[in-house]
Amino acid sequence: MESSYLKKMIEELREEIGHERVDVNIKEAIFNKRKDELIIIAPDRSDKSAIIGKGGWVAGRLKEALGVGRVHVEAYTDIILKKYRIKLSLDKIESLIKKGIFPDQLKVFRDLLQERLDKIPEFDLLEYKIEDLKGEAIVALSGGVDSSFSTIIAKNLGFEIKAVTVDPGSIILPRHVKENIKRLSKTLKIEHEYIKADFSDIIKEALEGKFHPCGRCSKRINDKILDYARDQNIKIVIFGDLLPTSSQAVNLGDDILRLNLPALLAASKQEVKRVVSQFNIRGYEVFGCPLLGEVHKKFPHLRRYSIQRILRETRAGILEPGEALTLILGLFKEL
Repeated sequence: MESSYLKKMIEELREEIGHERVDVNIKEAIFNKRKDELIIIAPDRSDKSAIIGKGGWVAGRLKEALGVGRVHVEAYTDIILKKYRIKLSLDKIESLIKKGIFPDQLKVFRDLLQERLDKIPEFDLLEYKIEDLKGEAIVALSGGVDSSFSTIIAKNLGFEIKAVTVDPGSIILPRHVKENIKRLSKTLKIEHEYIKADFSDIIKEALEGKFHPCGRCSKRINDKILDYARDQNIKIVIFGDLLPTSSQAVNLGDDILRLNLPALLAASKQEVKRVVSQFNIRGYEVFGCPLLGEVHKKFPHLRRYSIQRILRETRAGILEPGEALTLILGLFKEL
């Protein structure tokens, strides 16, 4: 599709909607006929914003005008950063393979990263599947979109996975999250197990305003998952962390290989949501669990630490500014 034609159409749509007059810049436009998807690559984030428009109106109107199933806009600067992070992930994995650390399993991730690097932005994670089993792996499935994404990708990579969820009670793991877990486990036909855990001390002290609970809660969940892996003698554990990215997304400790899969793949929140939406996983525009919501209500000053966590992902380019703003505004809806 001609970039000049799209440029003129987008500028006209912006004028019709009432947006300010700007020069629209397009580096490349790619139409995927099979997926009925138009990918527009803008030079930078400001150009991307101009094409999407406030509230996504321009991109929405463009989709209707062209009669395509989906319009996806990427900034070339983001693609450069993503490619660089994938290269760093590849370097870390290659170094581990050379040392003879889980070579068969890590070669699976190496090949995935290499193909992703070669085909961005058209690479489709859901279409990358390996039939042969590559050994056992535990996936920490919390029921959110990030851990669901990791579970789906690990299954597609051919691992014999066991999904494990630490259950501290409904104030941290509510019913709708358990429904996500049940639905995904059934769809993927994977084994799933809950690990009961006592978080009463964290819950009590958080509700007394002594600290923001996320850090302590996350650490205890991670420790429980890793202890379970040791007990089961399973050496690969996959988490759904989006940060830290690149080489820090792969860590070896006590003979257990920990992989933060979305971070390893340099996946954005939008990409994660696109993958899990095809498995009927419900995402929520609310930051944190019910415990955190109660802490925010009782001790408003602790919201600053939640905001810091949101901004950390935004600075890394994992969250779009608009997504971050929605989450931050949600923290103050009770005020």
